[in-house]
Amino acid sequence: MIRVRPGDGATVAEVLARAGADADAIADGRVFVGRRRVRQGNEPLGEGDVVDVAAPRPLPRAVRVVMHEDDLVAVDKPAGMPTIADHGGASHALVHVAAKTLGIDAARLHATSRLDRDVSGVVVFALTKAAAERLTRARSAGTYDRRYVALATRDPRPARGTWDAPIGRARDPRLRMVRGRDPIAAATRYAVCGSSPSGVSLLGVAPVTGRTHQIRVHASHAGAPLVGDRDYGGPMRVTLSTGRVLEPRRVALHARRVIVPSATGAPITVEAPVPPELEALWTALGGDAGAWDLAASCAPLD
Repeated sequence: MIRVRPGDGATVAEVLARAGADADAIADGRVFVGRRRVRQGNEPLGEGDVVDVAAPRPLPRAVRVVMHEDDLVAVDKPAGMPTIADHGGASHALVHVAAKTLGIDAARLHATSRLDRDVSGVVVFALTKAAAERLTRARSAGTYDRRYVALATRDPRPARGTWDAPIGRARDPRLRMVRGRDPIAAATRYAVCGSSPSGVSLLGVAPVTGRTHQIRVHASHAGAPLVGDRDYGGPMRVTLSTGRVLEPRRVALHARRVIVPSATGAPITVEAPVPPELEALWTALGGDAGAWDLAASCAPLD
């Protein structure tokens, strides 16, 4: 953190140079004045302004492309990677890694949905403005279908249904809460598709709307927070009956299947396999491995 003093410079670039900060930080999107991301080095600064330079994050080499058809492309996002640029910069975000994998300019990729950093699975990008608009219309019409699988701390009651509490902002601006500030209507369909001897539940989840952190907030409000979801009350440690302690390093939520309309209107189904760390966690909990496929297409969701 750099607090601008007299003589430090009149622009962001001058202040950073005087402080010996990383010369690539601005281009990488890691420089902030307050909460505002700095876009250009010549942006002016005044005495007392606070400049924050985030440390660079490790750069993933590539992501797996699971669909590339006409004006759409879909990739399998790993947990731990933001969909778009965050406080740590842009180069480690999914949109930039996917563009590098495809050998195209990141400006060509338009994320049609976003997954939280610690959530994995299918993310569909539009390659043209027309494709982006088509998928926006599909979301409004209910023909942009997303199916998630999740591990919750217990079976919600009833075993299937719709969570429809409105979601607004929490006191922490990074988080959301049911009936928080400026609440917006939200709906999430869910079904219990498997239960483990340890009490952890495997859910099939289909968000009807697309609010920030929607599935995680609704599950927590229902008394069934997701395993590994520290922000919304999920446990970071699970103790088995044998006394063995499991420590999940991510939120147990995965976008397993997405169905979107092609340019001709025909549906395109895209799938991303359940990551090994979630499969291993469910198996260790005593869950049935066959429940994953059931959860991705659980009949009560239809």
